[in-house]
Amino acid sequence: MANHKSAEKRIRQTERRTEINRARVSRVRTFVKKVEVAIQSGDKAAANEALRLAQPEMMRGVTKGVLHKNTVSRKLSRLSHRIKSL
Repeated sequence: MANHKSAEKRIRQTERRTEINRARVSRVRTFVKKVEVAIQSGDKAAANEALRLAQPEMMRGVTKGVLHKNTVSRKLSRLSHRIKSL
């Protein structure tokens, strides 16, 4: 348990920030899942549209510091490759 006022404040800040970060990662996962579903259905147009919507959300995760840039780039590359091969 925290012994100083500043440590108690840090705990409160961390809880708030963790909640926001979890929501952001969850949102990214949801967008990626929509792309996956569109790919599974075989609908190239829907998959392209879903990827177009997912891309800025994933990059926003990078700028906010919840995801690594190379990880997002790799995932986007793999998704776009799968869509091209439909």
